[in-house]
Amino acid sequence: MKGKKVLLTGAMALLPALSFGQGELIKYGNFDQWIVRNIKESAIIGGKTKTLYEVGPNAVWNNSKAYTNQGGSPWATSNVMAKVAGITKTNTSVYREKRGNGYCACLKTHIEKCVVLGIVNIKVLAAGSLWLGSALEPVTSTSNPMSKLSAGIPLARRPKAVCFDYKVQLSGQPNRIRETGFSRVTKVAGMDMPDVICILQKRWEDADGNIYAKRVGTMVHRFSKNTGWVNNAQFPIQYGDISKKSGFQSYMGLIDGDDTKYCINSKGKNVPIREVGWADADETPTHIILQFDSSYGGAYVGSVGTTLWIDNVRLVY
Repeated sequence: MKGKKVLLTGAMALLPALSFGQGELIKYGNFDQWIVRNIKESAIIGGKTKTLYEVGPNAVWNNSKAYTNQGGSPWATSNVMAKVAGITKTNTSVYREKRGNGYCACLKTHIEKCVVLGIVNIKVLAAGSLWLGSALEPVTSTSNPMSKLSAGIPLARRPKAVCFDYKVQLSGQPNRIRETGFSRVTKVAGMDMPDVICILQKRWEDADGNIYAKRVGTMVHRFSKNTGWVNNAQFPIQYGDISKKSGFQSYMGLIDGDDTKYCINSKGKNVPIREVGWADADETPTHIILQFDSSYGGAYVGSVGTTLWIDNVRLVY
């Protein structure tokens, strides 16, 4: 942790929020505006036109342009375009879905198939993810999926809770699977569940561009039951070291290993965020990580059919 502490900045801050019932609405967090991307995949894998959805100002793109956040939107999705060895392939696991007079976000776990020349059939389990940050397109490999994402945006405030509307549909399977497309399908113990993760960090960057962070606030929730729409649900954020508190689970701890998240440093490089400890309970963060997933187990792990609907995402102060 040598080097001068530098407060990180970024273009995708939480812009002035609007009051929305309970809490302040995160920009585009009512999911009523979407960019619809119509991308033609390569002929060698069928040449079909696929539709990807991104949270941002209403627009339709009929091209294969790499996506970057539009209109000041702080949101990214697991809907991505990949270009590997000259082949264009897409994945859609987050959908725009009608709700009332507007829309919501629907996150689904499914099997993404890729048939090459009608012969080679590759299947990968893909979960739906929606988070504050960005995805780095085009994706050029399946290795180290977290390094293709930039997690979190600047926030120098102390919210009490995350508030949103949600609906859950579980797969009904007692266990999960891991399917990468390049090895045999394996069983993973435990029922699949959607989750929401909110992490407040105090980050700094050293002279070599390495990013470090202390954990300021934590909220992790897994949805274990089917529900209809639950409106204005609040999930409190706990501050400081929660590792000795009642209700603490290992998955609420400091991030490391395969779960390590990445962000873009001042040199424009996507680098690991090294969480090195717990901050004092009265500390003010510099960044917020907020992520919704249809499956909690990480890349390529889950159960087909697990679905999470999200709407009206707010921060309560």
